[in-house]
Amino acid sequence: MDEIDPGLDAGEYTFVLDIPPDFQKDVLAGKHPALQVNIDATRMTQAFIGANYIQNIVTGEIAEVVQRHRTGTVLPITLAIRVKFNPNLSGVWFGGVMEIISQVTMLSIILTGAALIREREHGTLEHLMVMPLAPFEIMAAKVWANGFVVLICTGLSLRFVVQGALGVPIAGSAPLFLFGAMLHLFSTTSMGILMATVARSMPQFGLLMILVILPLQMLSGGITPRESMPEIVQTIMLAAPTTHFTSLAQAILYRGAGFDVVWPQFAAIIGIGAVFFAGALLRFRASLAAER
Repeated sequence: MDEIDPGLDAGEYTFVLDIPPDFQKDVLAGKHPALQVNIDATRMTQAFIGANYIQNIVTGEIAEVVQRHRTGTVLPITLAIRVKFNPNLSGVWFGGVMEIISQVTMLSIILTGAALIREREHGTLEHLMVMPLAPFEIMAAKVWANGFVVLICTGLSLRFVVQGALGVPIAGSAPLFLFGAMLHLFSTTSMGILMATVARSMPQFGLLMILVILPLQMLSGGITPRESMPEIVQTIMLAAPTTHFTSLAQAILYRGAGFDVVWPQFAAIIGIGAVFFAGALLRFRASLAAER
């Protein structure tokens, strides 16, 4: 008993089952002795699943002891399990690629939005306004420059981190994935410009980022399966580019899908990106006109 609390505090155990003395005698005598299960809830997934496993195991063993015989059920079928796309059930294979998707979204929005806000705060936006440049050209420069940097980093991360350091096998075409990432960057960088026209300072932009980036990352299917979400959430998130980017990334990199399979996701990202770009351009023009 003296080892339970120190072991749980040190993280040595996730579950500790305390069986009291004379437990079998009390059970056979018809009494109701208590068992204590101590669980380290910081390992949330294991704690939730393991508690049910322990309850089922203990209940089954006690029932067999009370009945004084052990029954074995022979199933009429044999279940053969084959795991595709991740045969070792390694979380690194899934988490590595999904982390790239999360970082692509977050960095592209932050870099583009911060570039525009910093221009306004430092007064250099006025320098651009007096030059023979249209608002479309100024905005397009922010979009492609920051998007290109993130795209380069995405390709390097996929090759040297995911495939190299983590050893994750890539089943499909990396260039096709990067093409999808480029279209996704068109959407997210436009989103960053749109948010920068709403926020007037970097602190405001940071608070706005929290409201935007968390739903994009948590509800796109990269962290939680979309099938487990309420139907209304699934429908709403179809308007987010991350939903389609996550779907095409998983199809290409895990299942080796070609363009003939993922073209609907490509088309959806292009449409969403066009809407965000048009909205950002209108807001950007309005903000420039107000500053003049």
